[in-house]
Amino acid sequence: GMQEWLRKFQLTKFEDLIAMISLYRPGPMEKLPEYIGRRHGDIKIEYDHPLLETILKETYGVFVYQEQIQQTAGSLAGFSMGQGDLLRRAMGKKIQSIMDEQKHLFVKGCKDVNQISEKVASKIYDDIQQFASYGFNKSHAAAYALISWQTAYLKAHYPVEFMAAVLSCEMGNPDKLANFIAECLNMGIQVLPPSVNAGGSRFKSEDGGIRFGLTGIKNVGEESIERMVRERSANGPYEGITDYCIRLEANKRELEALVQVGAFDFTH
Repeated sequence: GMQEWLRKFQLTKFEDLIAMISLYRPGPMEKLPEYIGRRHGDIKIEYDHPLLETILKETYGVFVYQEQIQQTAGSLAGFSMGQGDLLRRAMGKKIQSIMDEQKHLFVKGCKDVNQISEKVASKIYDDIQQFASYGFNKSHAAAYALISWQTAYLKAHYPVEFMAAVLSCEMGNPDKLANFIAECLNMGIQVLPPSVNAGGSRFKSEDGGIRFGLTGIKNVGEESIERMVRERSANGPYEGITDYCIRLEANKRELEALVQVGAFDFTH
């Protein structure tokens, strides 16, 4: 879903990704068609007051971030940063009594500081209030966006190594592991089967594919796998299951698990 919206939006700068991460959530997703329409010039960008342009220009006249509430309260109504944060929290938690009190202060502040009419100030406040129920914290979204940008780069330029790392991170989650293995196949990356004579505890790139990480096998412990790899490195590949049992103190449950997933298939 996110990939589809990003293609429609057509990112040109880092701030675009911050905005899309903030909007691609239940609630604000309803704003995505309008937001993309404004970005491409299909929908006219309008501001209820000229002072809003400096605050909302980056997001095409649409409230997207909680910080924009604080900026609006400060620029239009003369609120301090602390007062603006109180307004943001009250709206986020839907505390009606505080919101009503803040609306009176906001409308009064707009009139006193910038000679904005009560009608315009009330509309701006109502727009903010509607937005606040789903508004995202920009600094939080920026951190997500940076990680997204970095991982997208790695996936595009180092797909095998990247997917091996992702699979290794999810070794304890069979459902996610299955999803990511399917993603590897979609990307044209072969996931090589587990083998006691290849690979190790984690998923690793091998001959353009990814060798299955043995710790991803249920009932097989990481310590046992590391011991198995040390023995293999010191004394060569295992000739078969008997050789494996002679060279290692094989745990019956682990041994059965390795056999069932095909880690001894080289013996036929």
